[in-house]
Amino acid sequence: MKKILKILAINPGSTSTKISLYENEIPIFTKNLSHSAEEIKKYDKISDQYEFRKEIILNAVKESGTDLSEIDVIVGRGGNMKPVQGGTYEINEAMVKDLKIGVMGQHASNLGGIIAHSIATELGICSYVVDPVVVDEFEEYARISGMPGIERKSKDHPLNQKAAARKAAKELGGTYADYNFIVAHLGGGISVGVHKKGKVVDVNNALDGDGPFSPERSGGVPIGSLVDMCFSGEYSKEEIKKKITGNGGLVAYLGTNDGREVQKRIKSGDKYAKLIYETMAYQISKEIGAAAAVLKGDVNAVILTGGIAYDNEFVSWIRERVEFIAPVKVYPGENEMEALVQGVLRVLRGEEQLKSYS
Repeated sequence: MKKILKILAINPGSTSTKISLYENEIPIFTKNLSHSAEEIKKYDKISDQYEFRKEIILNAVKESGTDLSEIDVIVGRGGNMKPVQGGTYEINEAMVKDLKIGVMGQHASNLGGIIAHSIATELGICSYVVDPVVVDEFEEYARISGMPGIERKSKDHPLNQKAAARKAAKELGGTYADYNFIVAHLGGGISVGVHKKGKVVDVNNALDGDGPFSPERSGGVPIGSLVDMCFSGEYSKEEIKKKITGNGGLVAYLGTNDGREVQKRIKSGDKYAKLIYETMAYQISKEIGAAAAVLKGDVNAVILTGGIAYDNEFVSWIRERVEFIAPVKVYPGENEMEALVQGVLRVLRGEEQLKSYS
């Protein structure tokens, strides 16, 4: 009989913190803790929010009827620390320091490891992160941009991408390291990863807005026109960055980042909304085609995951363009809490080696 482990998973977002308590693979409760813009604005840096969010998390756990002393393990969303290989890492002081600094950028996910480590230290238990956003398993070709001094970076959605790939591998009767997959995470940001025998050897930098445009990001816009805009004198650096990430993509064209709202407009006869939404699927399909070239056509499956993968019509637009490459598998949703817990369980059960951060 398997030992029952109580695992608390913590996943901070920009204006909310999602927490889940699991007993092994079974979710006991999940709660999304919202934070108002006024509360967040009080803090100059993202890392400054950690005590505020930690207190809300602890209160929510107690309100659920769970005694903190019953928790065996805490796992947090991995943020912008130094680039690492995929896997599960025990949180240490070096990681916490880098997350607070934001050595690869400031993002709410940085708080996952900071808060998990703080609570775990007080409880005298271990804390982990799994497949953080800076997983870097690139082959050499993937790093070269075409402009010395600017290197392509791996900043995407490895947690959900790898979780979806593991599901597909299990369905195919093998392990993640046995197959070649192309995995498209379809959310507020969109990333298309090339998974080669258990490693993401190439992917668009979705966090900075590269690749296909998405609900909130511009994607790889024509570079000459972007340079002209930057030096037009009409926009500040921060305004340009906001056009790329936050106010790009569907937000820029249609004033919403919600695919469900776009579909309502399409059903009411809005031809422009259909053009923009279908173009997003078109660009994702192009990125999948490019990913197939990286694998020289040796692709076991194309995998679609993330929130937009619930939209059957959107999925069909992609499927009809890419299913000649390989069978298309769809795993809707972000599944991040489950993926965090599974990463910890693989290590604790000896199925995967724990990695150390330095």
